[in-house]
Amino acid sequence: MLPFKENMTNSPLKNIPSLSHPGNASADHQLRSPKSNRGLRKLQSAHQLSTHYAASNAPSLISRQRLQQQQQQRTVSASQNNSGLQGPSSSAISSHHRTRSNSDAVLPNVTANAPISKRNAAAKKTAVPQLLQDDLETVFRQGPKGDVRTSLRHLRYHVLTDGLPADGDGMSQMRIYIWLILLNAPPLSTDAYLELIRRGASPAYSKIRNDTFRTLATNPLFKRRVSEASIIRLLNAVAWKLHDTKLESLPDPARIVSANELGSPELQHASPVIKQVPAPTSLSTTEGSEAGGTSDGIYVQGMNVLCAPFLYAARSEAEAFVAFHRFITRECPGYIRGAMDGVHKGVALVDRCLSMIDPKLSAYLESKNMEAKVYAFPSVLTMCACTPPLPEVLQLWDFLFAYGAHLNIVCICAQLVIMRETLLTSPSPTKVLRSLPPLQAKQIITLTVSNLRRIPDDVYEELLYHAR
Repeated sequence: MLPFKENMTNSPLKNIPSLSHPGNASADHQLRSPKSNRGLRKLQSAHQLSTHYAASNAPSLISRQRLQQQQQQRTVSASQNNSGLQGPSSSAISSHHRTRSNSDAVLPNVTANAPISKRNAAAKKTAVPQLLQDDLETVFRQGPKGDVRTSLRHLRYHVLTDGLPADGDGMSQMRIYIWLILLNAPPLSTDAYLELIRRGASPAYSKIRNDTFRTLATNPLFKRRVSEASIIRLLNAVAWKLHDTKLESLPDPARIVSANELGSPELQHASPVIKQVPAPTSLSTTEGSEAGGTSDGIYVQGMNVLCAPFLYAARSEAEAFVAFHRFITRECPGYIRGAMDGVHKGVALVDRCLSMIDPKLSAYLESKNMEAKVYAFPSVLTMCACTPPLPEVLQLWDFLFAYGAHLNIVCICAQLVIMRETLLTSPSPTKVLRSLPPLQAKQIITLTVSNLRRIPDDVYEELLYHAR
């Protein structure tokens, strides 16, 4: 073992004896022990590492490539030198003494062509909504800075370009407040809403109960968050509000009756309640489409679906009540009239707008006797809320509240344009249009904005006022 130590002392990286050296029998005898074998394995590893170390003293491939790249970059123009594509410094190259890995490969235009990691992509994707969220929270707390009209214009633009931040279920803490701002809804105390609830069943209560259990019945997201009782209370409170508005326009004063004369046990309060009903000359029940009336009703079929997104997005029933009542009375009062004349005008406008946006598709559907009144009536009445998924409906409504609910007609045409190839190749488009495909809010909004330039001014004016 003494010659062994001399070799290790003189040269730690060279002249390591082989495992089968023929001239050293005693050493071979000693190397048969397990302890000696372990020592030799360690020495072999040291020998291999030392070989790599000796080879690494020469310039590596990566170093040569980086040096070549640095020389090439010295010849480019000053504008390219300022683009951030300069190579590493010489100190970084000289201190690099490790084996090459895939990340060391030098690629030209690495800044422009290198793939972005998932984390960086997610950061870029959420950076703008996060800034928007911070900006909106500041507006909520401190109010708009400067001109209100300018702030509203910026808010609408942010809704169009960036959208509102929301989770996978479409839930957003600020959506209902954005809607209230865009609808210019007045503040309402919770006590005022509770007062409407305590009045018991409205004259339209029985008709409301016939529709509420069908409201988005197949949507698990909605069913998990909103109960049927909430829909009943909201619609009943809106019916009372509309009923009171009608009474104010009557010349005769309202008469006071007992709560037991009208109402339902589910909605009645324990204490006696004062109720207002219209005079005998006015309609005391809902004026549905079957009544054929022309005055404003207090409930029509479809209002249950129209109020569903408000209840889903709001943080309380009182907020949903304010937004829903404001929407149906200011944006689309023609949709809740007895004859629903606003809805019928909207359906007719779907045919006219489609003929301007896509004449070939419009002519094909017309040849198959597929007018919009056959397939578009629910979408017009409910502002596309009847078409899942619900998170996409909320995103589409952000756009409609920002730029006008009248654009829902053009959004329906955009859905047909998305289905264009399927409809044109189908011998029976009636079967295809029995149920529209799932909403794709971003694509629909993009097509809607693009198609608006094809609509003449006179038709656009009809769009603007058809629901009034």
